[in-house]
Amino acid sequence: MGPNRKPNVCNQLSRRALGFFARDAGVVQRTNLGILRVLVCQESTKFKNVWTTHSKSPIAYERGRIYFDNYRCCVSSVASEPRKLYEMPKCPKSEKIEDALLWECPVGDVLSNPSDYKSSLIALTAHNWLLRISATTGKILEKIYLASYCKFRYLSWDTPQEVITIKSAQNKCSVLAHQIFGNVTDATLSHGILIVMYSSGLVRLYSFQAITEQFMQQKLDLGCACRWGGTTGTVGEAPFGIPCNIKITDSPPLLFEVSSLENAFQIGGHPWHYIITPNKKKQKGVFHICALKDNSLAKNGIQEMDCCSLESDWIYFHPDASGRIIHVGPNQIKILKLNEIENNSSQHQISEDFVILANRENKKENLITVTASGRVIKKSFNLLDDDPEQETFKIVDYEDELDLLSVVAVTQIDAEGKAHLDFHCNEYGTLLKSIPLVESWDVTYSHEVYFDRDLVLHIEQKPNRVFSCYVYQMVCDPGEEEEEEEEEEVEEEEILNTNC
Repeated sequence: MGPNRKPNVCNQLSRRALGFFARDAGVVQRTNLGILRVLVCQESTKFKNVWTTHSKSPIAYERGRIYFDNYRCCVSSVASEPRKLYEMPKCPKSEKIEDALLWECPVGDVLSNPSDYKSSLIALTAHNWLLRISATTGKILEKIYLASYCKFRYLSWDTPQEVITIKSAQNKCSVLAHQIFGNVTDATLSHGILIVMYSSGLVRLYSFQAITEQFMQQKLDLGCACRWGGTTGTVGEAPFGIPCNIKITDSPPLLFEVSSLENAFQIGGHPWHYIITPNKKKQKGVFHICALKDNSLAKNGIQEMDCCSLESDWIYFHPDASGRIIHVGPNQIKILKLNEIENNSSQHQISEDFVILANRENKKENLITVTASGRVIKKSFNLLDDDPEQETFKIVDYEDELDLLSVVAVTQIDAEGKAHLDFHCNEYGTLLKSIPLVESWDVTYSHEVYFDRDLVLHIEQKPNRVFSCYVYQMVCDPGEEEEEEEEEEVEEEEILNTNC
């Protein structure tokens, strides 16, 4: 489908009703989402602010659910006006939920309980319990006690929807661990790779599977009896918990290492490439794109946005798994792609797929200086690219189901900032829809914006830990429809009178 051609929704609905699709159920789902995309982006569709609320604790959002009071209260944003799904009993601060992930059961697996097929919230509490909570009722379905030997704080996906990583606050490591890994500042696990970061900017990658195979002392199964350190208990029950069953006594095999400013390191693309910033402060804002297999710099692989701004530009691999790269600056968004060099399949080059530009005018200011002799000197200079009075890009995200890029742009008008959310075609970059946000936007606050099918949600953090949530839903304004119908009737009457 070309950048300007629109599918016929009526035709698609008719074909769906008659079953003119492949037997793959996913085809019907993709068709439905294609119809929704057309409805979302058509000119007559509006997004209306249907709900606004404020909180003294952080607000989180996950797939149509808004969480308040450290995940204790859940509100559905799917209804015409958000409604409370559940509110869990109050608990002391020492037992509050620190972090949470929404878990949806894997397709094709046979599970023991009917409730396991429904969405659950995996929650980590301040007193080291891991809970599985019903996403619709708030009922606790499963409890696992982790341990007492450290303080767990963070949850993340190692393999999305399959393997969870639970990370503790940083502890003072043992002498042996320091000798093996050195002065570690942070570590994370992603897709079976242990990523270790150092204060010097060094990043090292290890195979977690190789570590478990080499250094696991004893295999543990949740809910089973275990003898450990002279004590017998049930794995996952208090006070026994889950013993630390991996003891690294030697340096594990190193897969890869690289040095980057502020430990900034990303892997992606087809074939695998990585992005770093050379480990020098003057190189901030300069990005090198290199092949993972041999560290060779891609042709045109040094990306530096020609902008003069207070805030740095940022770059990352496109989350649509296309292998492309998104490079965002204050006044432009570049979508880059990796291509094989002609007649040399072993080397790749970076080229622009498309560029999205902010809607702004090139302004120059005149600086007037008067010399001692009274001579007036005029010197013109360009304003900063992130000047608040110019439209500036603040957030770029990707809606995978509708295949749209969502871009938040902000302009400071007098003392008030106004923002709008734009939808761009992910394939061509064409602007398809612009939604004004009615609330003011202060660039000094922290902001999050979510676009999820027919919903737009804006969360901001104001000073003194005041959090605000603004919910927009796709609506068809009946007032506008009535006006259009009246105009059409008037036109018809005029035509009839003319014919008479």
